Amino acid sequence: MERILKIAFIGTNEGNGHIYSWSAIINGSYNFELIKKCGYPVIVDYLYKNRNNLGIKDARVTHVWTHDRNISEQVSKTTFIDNVIDSPEQAIGYVDGAVITTDIGSTHVNLAKPFIDANIPVFIDKPLADNIDDLKTFYNWYKEGKLIMSCSSLRYAREIKSLDLSAAGRIEYISGIMSKSWERYGVHAIEGLCAITGINIDSVFNTGDQHLNLALINHKNGLKSLLQVIYNSKIFGRYDIFCEKNTFTIETSDSFYMFREQIEDIVKFFVEHKYPFPFLETVEIIKAVIAGIESRKTGKPVHISEINLEE
Repeated sequence: MERILKIAFIGTNEGNGHIYSWSAIINGSYNFELIKKCGYPVIVDYLYKNRNNLGIKDARVTHVWTHDRNISEQVSKTTFIDNVIDSPEQAIGYVDGAVITTDIGSTHVNLAKPFIDANIPVFIDKPLADNIDDLKTFYNWYKEGKLIMSCSSLRYAREIKSLDLSAAGRIEYISGIMSKSWERYGVHAIEGLCAITGINIDSVFNTGDQHLNLALINHKNGLKSLLQVIYNSKIFGRYDIFCEKNTFTIETSDSFYMFREQIEDIVKFFVEHKYPFPFLETVEIIKAVIAGIESRKTGKPVHISEINLEE
């Protein structure tokens, strides 16, 4: 029998149900009645539709911590996590990897630090960071050899992975639409864009505000894109791609597929200690997130090269 990989889930926040959905996907089952109380009908729907495709071989979420013991207990009962702990540190010595399940970038350094210090591999929910100082911290940890993985699930979106532009000629322009805030979901818009174009962002000019972000992206190859991150949008991950010979519209919709693909890479990362894609790609994407925040404040374009992590 193969050894079971033990994983800790650490943290949650309002508007993010990954602590429920991801633990159900890994552990392979959940309480059908309790999941209805999690507050995320979309999770209830896609878990039920994919109930016969749950479970990650030889992996299990064994420990859970949140800022509220009652929430931790609820998650534990819903997705059958054996150990509710009173601090992240209590998982050390018992788990092989930790998943930081909050999407507030400014919380991630503190939540990850106990596991980084203990040389336990960490996956951090998007965005890795939302400010330069925290990104520098993660970058320095990476240079020290610490194992840190982070990404948006749009990297794994079926609709993007299956996109074939080989006969369409040069891409002339891309328009993207994403919901929620730039701080939390801008990374989705950017990483989905980069899955189409490659990692080649030169500058970000965000002319919008906190509820309506309009970010003009200049790419190093001369391409221009516009990412519209609109708080009240009901569209999640739509891209209109204008090429020389054709125009394509895609909208990501299969949440379960992208999450399962992402989780399989996370588990493999915990087991093999090998990155599924370069960590420096994540760094460049997060620089673009930070550039969008800074540009919105200053009213000026921010070049990615201005965000220097070596200082």
